[in-house]
Amino acid sequence: MLRAILVDDEESNISSLKEKLNRHCSQVEIIATCNSAEKAIESIHSLRPGIVFLDIEMPVMNGFLMLQQLEFRDFELVFTTAYDHYAIKAIRFSALDYLVKPIEIEDLKVAVARAETKRANLTSANQLELLLENLLARKENFQKIAIPTTDGLQFVKVNTIIYLEANANYTHIFLEDAKKYIVCHTLKEFEDILPADTFVRVHNSYIINKNFAEKYIRGEGGQVVLSNGSVIDISKRKKTDFLKAFGH
Repeated sequence: MLRAILVDDEESNISSLKEKLNRHCSQVEIIATCNSAEKAIESIHSLRPGIVFLDIEMPVMNGFLMLQQLEFRDFELVFTTAYDHYAIKAIRFSALDYLVKPIEIEDLKVAVARAETKRANLTSANQLELLLENLLARKENFQKIAIPTTDGLQFVKVNTIIYLEANANYTHIFLEDAKKYIVCHTLKEFEDILPADTFVRVHNSYIINKNFAEKYIRGEGGQVVLSNGSVIDISKRKKTDFLKAFGH
C-alpha cells in the first residue's frame, strides 16, 4: 500500500485527484491533503508518506523550495503541474514523474504503478537530490541524468556520454569509460532533454556528444569518428546541422 499526501493550493485540484485515486488506484491510501507548502512540510515529516503528489506553482513557497526544506525525502514524488519547459526538463533528467493538469486517469495509473516499482528499488532519495542539484545549476547545464535500468536507476554524468544509438523503442547509451546502458526510451525523448549546444542529432539513429568528435569524413552526408573509435554515419539531411555545431 502506498501512503499518499496530496499537495496543491487549489482545493478543486485536490478533490479531483483524490476522487481519481480512490476510484482507480486502490493501492494508494490518502493519509493527508495539504493546501500549502508549509502544511505539507509538517505532514511529510510527521506522517512519513510513501508517495507525494506535489503541485509546483503555489504561493509563498513553491514545490521546489518546499523540497529543499525537507529533511525526510524517502518517498516517491509525482509532480502535478503545467510548469515551464526548464523545470520539466529538470524533472525528466531525474527520471521523476509529472502529470499535466487536468490529470488523465491512464496517466495517473501509470505513474502510480511506476512509483510502486521504484519504491521497491529504494532510489527515491537519490532522485530528489539529483533534481535539486539540477535545478540549482545554470539553465540547460544539468550535470547528471538518471538512466532507468532493469534493477533501478543509474546516475550518469552528462559530459561522459559519447553517443546514443536508437534501436526501435530502446536507446543504447555509450559512455567514456566504455560502459553501455540500454534504456526503454526513444532517442527522441533524449533529444528533447539533452543540452542542444553539446548533443547533436546526426542521423535518425544517432545523437553524438560533439566534445568527443575527433574527425569528419566527407561524403554525401559524411561520417564522424568519435574518441572511442566509433564511426557514425551522418545523414544527408543532418549534415548542415552537424557542420553548424562546429562553426562551419
